[in-house]
Amino acid sequence: MQERSFAAVLCVLTLGLSSASLIAQTQPPAATQPSSGAAASSNGISDSDIQMLRSDLRAQRKQITAQYMPLTADEATKFWPIFDQYRQEAIKPNDDRWTLIKEYAANYNTLSDAQAQNYINRSNAIDQQLLALRMKYVPLFEKVISPKKTALWCQIDRRIDLLINLQLSNQIPMVKASN
Repeated sequence: MQERSFAAVLCVLTLGLSSASLIAQTQPPAATQPSSGAAASSNGISDSDIQMLRSDLRAQRKQITAQYMPLTADEATKFWPIFDQYRQEAIKPNDDRWTLIKEYAANYNTLSDAQAQNYINRSNAIDQQLLALRMKYVPLFEKVISPKKTALWCQIDRRIDLLINLQLSNQIPMVKASN
């Protein structure tokens, strides 16, 4: 039963990610937008739109985690500061991911082999950084909650990441490899 409701809560997260698609659809195509600076990305979503979306996702991630982590009051007072520190550290690799996505979007139609290789390397490096970060926090969480609850946190965190990545991959076109 908890599994079904977890899926329902994650659907709310999906709606937040879908708003990025809606924002892009309401903007004129990139070619008709004035190129007045770095605030506008090539797909019509501004940096401020992305920052607002990411802020919403962080709040939803914490809300979902809170809903599914059975913490005592004592555990909660110790868990949440560590969780907040973890999420704060995750901002940098996620900034790198958004930068990579924006670069890919800007170069999608003219992507060279070198750019494709760079995209692969950077994307995998970001994934490795995020996994290493999660693993860095496992022993910190295990000092304040049980290993089982830490495993639950890992599952929740990973599932949220998987959903976000699935939604992003749904919005990002595949590389054109017509040779």
